[in-house]
Amino acid sequence: MRQLLLFTLSILLFSQSLVAQLITPATKPNKTQELLIMRGYGMFVHFGVNTFTDMEWSNGKTPASVYNPTNLDCDQWVRVAKEAGFRYVLLVTKHCDGFCLWDSKFTEYDVASSPVKTDVVAEVSKACKKYGLQFGVYYSLWDRNQPSFRDKDKTKYVDYMINQLTELFSNYGSICELWLDAGWERKPADWEIDRVYKTIKKLQPHCAFGVNHTIVVEPNSRVKALPDSMVVDNKYFFQYFPGDFRLWDPKIAHLSDKKQYMQNGQSYYMPFEHTICLSHRWNWFQKKDIIPVRALEELEELFYWCTANDNSLVVNVPPDNTGQLREHEANTIIGLGKRLNIKKNKPLPKNGKFISINAPIVASSILNNDELKFGARWAIDGGMQTAWAAADTIAELVLDLDQNQPFNKISIFENQIIKVAKDQFTTYRTNRILSYCIDCWLDNAWKTIYMSEEPMGDCKVIRFPKAYKTSKLRFKVLKASAPPSITELNVIYMNN
Repeated sequence: MRQLLLFTLSILLFSQSLVAQLITPATKPNKTQELLIMRGYGMFVHFGVNTFTDMEWSNGKTPASVYNPTNLDCDQWVRVAKEAGFRYVLLVTKHCDGFCLWDSKFTEYDVASSPVKTDVVAEVSKACKKYGLQFGVYYSLWDRNQPSFRDKDKTKYVDYMINQLTELFSNYGSICELWLDAGWERKPADWEIDRVYKTIKKLQPHCAFGVNHTIVVEPNSRVKALPDSMVVDNKYFFQYFPGDFRLWDPKIAHLSDKKQYMQNGQSYYMPFEHTICLSHRWNWFQKKDIIPVRALEELEELFYWCTANDNSLVVNVPPDNTGQLREHEANTIIGLGKRLNIKKNKPLPKNGKFISINAPIVASSILNNDELKFGARWAIDGGMQTAWAAADTIAELVLDLDQNQPFNKISIFENQIIKVAKDQFTTYRTNRILSYCIDCWLDNAWKTIYMSEEPMGDCKVIRFPKAYKTSKLRFKVLKASAPPSITELNVIYMNN
């Protein structure tokens, strides 16, 4: 009798696990979303024909024969991900060019038609199982190679997508996440997202489903809502529905990011997943030449920012044309994991307490006297798409702080000069601020607690050996190549 009861219970639990976790109106995360939040930190892997052409985007006409890694090692990718503390790997299975990293029955534009026929999806999935990581897939809605995409009958291409997604979700084990991209090439309704969503949920009930540029400012609008503005619940609306999480690659959410979004008069809970590049040049596909990586300080602060508020982060670490991760990039991302002290089965590390957000602040000057666009408050508002900009090269900010609140860390994101390369994608960042200091109002006088004659860098993190308390803090630019601009100046207390 006891064995029958246990058998019946096991059948019940198994059947419940197969019930699709469809999004419903809610003010807290469902099971699928809880799992996404618990994962929190993943490695994005862009790899395909573009890796062999030094391009970010190709038109679907690049021959499959161009794809020819000389030493493909998917195990190395996932091994590095494991060592770096990532909880999942998100693989680009098909980018906008349409080239597929698996042998698809529905196209000849795939690895099976290339010189190296290894099923990359299978190898990454297998390596994830080996190293105890979860496996997610990116799939481009837009397909520049597939003839049915250009058919007047939009459903023909949706049928093609459903067939390919069914292959992915039937043949490669458990998939934790589906990341859909490039919806801008059609009207939202033409993608039949509801049909795609239900297909995925039928095949893998707890797979988290997201479409890039999820949220818009008004119903039936195509004007995307900036993540910086997502600080009020129930203000914005879905462009693509249903889904389980929000995306707007590569924007960064506000520190006061909210979770409630509207569809047909009902409110849905939606966490946000961030995407950033390890590369200092912001390239998704690896290039022939060696490219520098972001500084560890910037990566650390972005990690804290992007995993706050029950949001998640994926960092792109792309293999090169040999089919392996480059050693300097592997070292950097592993070094970041050690710096953060990420532990298996433990909560992701957090930043300290911010004591400067929306504090009273004045600037010595404001560009064009435009307080609305460049005012001092934008340096401490908790948003990454706004910035204070000065009118003069010698400039300062003065913050009023609660003198009872200690701090022992300051992080500064400079709003740098950005130059876009000829490919209209690669970016080069240059500092304006060349020398600066931090002063505290102590014993009725300004006292300098930090000073530097080196360019600020992408993100300057100053850690003090002791905690300070002050009613005023001054950030003073002593030398700059152009009027300085600050995206965020955060005064923080780390309790460790």
